[in-house]
Parts: sequence; C-alpha cells; structure tokens
Amino acid sequence: MYSVLRLLAFLVPFGILMLFPIFRELYWLAAIFAALIGLSLSLLFLRRPLTEVTTGLAERRASAKSAMTDEDVEDAAADATADSADERPQQERAVGD
Repeated sequence: MYSVLRLLAFLVPFGILMLFPIFRELYWLAAIFAALIGLSLSLLFLRRPLTEVTTGLAERRASAKSAMTDEDVEDAAADATADSADERPQQERAVGD
C-alpha cells in the first residue's frame, strides 16, 4: 500500500504538470518537479504507513533470524567442535614447550 501511495504522489503531480505546454516540451523538468513534490508529500503525509512498513520488515527479519533450522543448529555445533579440536593441539604444544 505504501508503494502505491508513493507512486501516486509522483504520478498525480507529473500528470498535472504535463498539462502545461512548457512541460510538454521539457518533460524531464516536469519529472524532476514531480519527484520533488512527491517526496515532499510523502514526508508530510506518509509517515505512518512508512513506520508500519519498516516495523513489519524488522519483525520479519527478526523472526527469520531467530528461527534457525535443524541444519543450522547442527552446522553451528559441528563448527564449535571443530574450533575446539583446533585449539587443543596448540594448548598441548604450549604446555610441552
């Protein structure tokens, strides 16, 4: 929904600006002005939808990060045992020297 509102905040001013004859010739200037108007409108009126979207994305990322699969748990355990096995010979060498 937020993306649609942002798109409308650009397209509506762009359409209105294209009604003027000068902007029909300089369509790129109309696009720049419409982008600036759209940015201003979204900063003023779309704060709540932006907050909702970013909160939803953060929650999804946190849940995906915390929900490790069995393979991830097994890999982490295997890495931990491999790391501890690599450290043992170094400790034994240090004691033997």
